[in-house]
Amino acid sequence: MTSPEWAVHLPPATSVAAVDLLADRSLPGSWTRRWREDPGKRVLLDDARGWLTAARIEEETRTVAARYAGAGLQPGDRIVVSAAPSADLVIAHVAALRLGLTVVPVNSAYTEREVAHIVRDSGPAAAVVDDRSRARWIRDACVREPVITSPTVELPPGRAPSLDVVGPSDRALIGYTSGTTGAPKGAVLRHGNLLASAEALRLAWRWTPEDRLVLSLPMFHIHGLGVGLHGTLTSGAAVVIRPRFDPDDVFDSISTHRATLFFGVPTMYARLAAGGRLAELAALRLAVSGSAPLPPDLWHVVAARAQQRILERYGMTETVMNISNPYDGERRPGTVGFPLPGTEIRLTGDTSEIQLRGPNVFSGYWERADANAEAFTDDGWFRSGDSGARDPDGYVRIVGRLKELIITGGYNVYPREVEEVLRAHPGVNDVAVVGLPSAQWGEQVAAFVVPAGVLNPDDLLEYAAVRLAAYKRPRVLRLVDSLPHNALGKVLKHELRSQGV
Repeated sequence: MTSPEWAVHLPPATSVAAVDLLADRSLPGSWTRRWREDPGKRVLLDDARGWLTAARIEEETRTVAARYAGAGLQPGDRIVVSAAPSADLVIAHVAALRLGLTVVPVNSAYTEREVAHIVRDSGPAAAVVDDRSRARWIRDACVREPVITSPTVELPPGRAPSLDVVGPSDRALIGYTSGTTGAPKGAVLRHGNLLASAEALRLAWRWTPEDRLVLSLPMFHIHGLGVGLHGTLTSGAAVVIRPRFDPDDVFDSISTHRATLFFGVPTMYARLAAGGRLAELAALRLAVSGSAPLPPDLWHVVAARAQQRILERYGMTETVMNISNPYDGERRPGTVGFPLPGTEIRLTGDTSEIQLRGPNVFSGYWERADANAEAFTDDGWFRSGDSGARDPDGYVRIVGRLKELIITGGYNVYPREVEEVLRAHPGVNDVAVVGLPSAQWGEQVAAFVVPAGVLNPDDLLEYAAVRLAAYKRPRVLRLVDSLPHNALGKVLKHELRSQGV
């Protein structure tokens, strides 16, 4: 029998038949098993709390879950979680999953308009936030009065509920991600999806309880939450939580805490390489890059100056992680490697679209039958919207995006959302938004605007600033007499990109 393509990722002496990505059935099932095995293990560190042991995390998450239950929350209820990274935020998140709540992570930089859309769509019963304005936005947008608390979850004590009874098919997260329509839609990730991905990474990246991860990624994004945090807890490793990314802080954390892992986006690696401390990355066992393409020349700079072969991988909200360069063997710059354990891929059609299936792939969007019909093929494969190619020896390369997605600094920006905001300004007659190459950000948001009379570009940027998160705002804004269109009236965005470069 031929081994699956993903067998390349397995540790030596591990057979394909021995791989069971769903043996623990759920994220809490995996985590609590490890906590019982080594209750004194140091698991979580932040500046405010110091080190938290496995036993302490089990106790605190049990207490917080009881508070949720005492406030009337029941398994299946949605809970918005939107706050800066901290140990308290982790406790609040894990407690929600242990109770069977569905977490809805929300970017803490979102404006009122962006938050209101997610709240109206998901209908949360509760929210964990660290900002009074955000709390007010959530309350105003909710149909029913929500339970709102800070990351410390200072709710009245409740009776201990049944915990850790969720299974692979139960909802764990609803991650909001836009489509070509520009309106964010919620990707429903079940415990099986998240557990399968975390287990696949544990195997492929040789993640062990001896590892320590410096995590300076936000926890509203699948990279920081679904990979960094969930992967750490699933493998029994430890995580050093940083409130934000700062190059010197990363290097100091690696040294002080004897870290072995760092996960980042290409923009982070560019900033790490810009200073004089890049060689300190050599102390790591593994450095991983994702969320946007890593420039091959940056890969070679890090390899030459830090003897660190960055491992690049490929994932998305709907599927968590799909493909990775191998831990053993060549990590090839410009590629994302081979399918991860349990994942199948195929390149199909004239565009060689990457299509996926496996236990990591979500089952659909929250209450969006129309989007689900578009997202899956008739035979059940998920359409990634990305086109790919394979090297002769099987390494996958991401060639381009079929969807008009802009990835800037690791974050997804969907042009239509930005266009709709700018078009609502009374001084704008028409607008088209595209991504232009950027050495610092990978891509930058560029808006080509047809004004309706006299328009001050600074006024338009100020208008966008109160309606869009910072990473969605145009970094390039050009006033033009007209936009190029084809015979059917569609804007020829490729022509705008060529004008903007």
